[in-house]
Amino acid sequence: MSHLNYGHLQYFWAVAREGHLTRAAESLHVSQSAVSAQIRRLEDSLGCRLFERVGRRMVLTDAGQRALDHADAIFGIGQRLQRAVQGAGAARQVLRVGALSTLSRNFQLAFLSPVLGRADVTVAIRTGPLPALSRMLGRHQIDVLLANSLPARDDATPWIAERVASQPVNLVGHPARLRQARDWQRLIAEEPLVAPTADSVLRADFDLLTTRLGITPTFAAEVDDMAMLRLLARADVGLGIVPSIVVRDEVASGILVEAAQLPDLHEDFYAISLPREFPHPLVASLTADAKSRLSRGTDARRAGKGASGGRTPRGTRR
Repeated sequence: MSHLNYGHLQYFWAVAREGHLTRAAESLHVSQSAVSAQIRRLEDSLGCRLFERVGRRMVLTDAGQRALDHADAIFGIGQRLQRAVQGAGAARQVLRVGALSTLSRNFQLAFLSPVLGRADVTVAIRTGPLPALSRMLGRHQIDVLLANSLPARDDATPWIAERVASQPVNLVGHPARLRQARDWQRLIAEEPLVAPTADSVLRADFDLLTTRLGITPTFAAEVDDMAMLRLLARADVGLGIVPSIVVRDEVASGILVEAAQLPDLHEDFYAISLPREFPHPLVASLTADAKSRLSRGTDARRAGKGASGGRTPRGTRR
């Protein structure tokens, strides 16, 4: 095999990251035909196809995916070499994060907290709907996707989904609304509720719970954004059905009161990535750290239940 031409490899790297010939050409300030020619020469040199055309998109083949893993490592080393020689100090790692636009901000901060503020790390966060972020992950435009649901998985998109947090779901409200002690069944039957929209997993679980109990709740508002749900509960529009992490600060300060932890309801959070020969080291360390916290929290909750026989939610009569 002839010696690898790193100029060809850089053109390949740009197309692989953009997923599109035109955008890659624009980023490299060359013509689209020049990019196509360089890709063909690299494929001839390696003896395999690196892309398949799907409409206007350039989709990596299996060989292309392996080539991208090595290209990421090669150009990452090159960037660190350049900074070191030019006296730019320690090389900064870039972590590109995609986060579901409706995802709890508190969860995002908790997951990213080990690297936020580090002198050698730049965190770039993009938010949006799950399909758009899944496409960005598939095109290697983000390194990890944070979500509370999983994208569709098939052989073409072999996501690795790690469950990194699981939060109990609480019934919370303004202190004035919860002055009278009532159990949680009476509360969801008598008070207006602010709940997730009907297409969410959390809402589906809540609807199953109320159906089993024979309760027909009244919904004052249905929202797909946990930040808005929290604000509506603060404004006393109704009792909020939210994961505990969403209203952690409001409960700690007394702005909201935790009326009950709803049985058998929880929300799972995931860190989703693609299998890589050279995994992003920050994604691996953050995921491992979050899973360790999840394991410790699960063990602590089990120990607490074993010692006390179970938690008595505020406002619940035994």
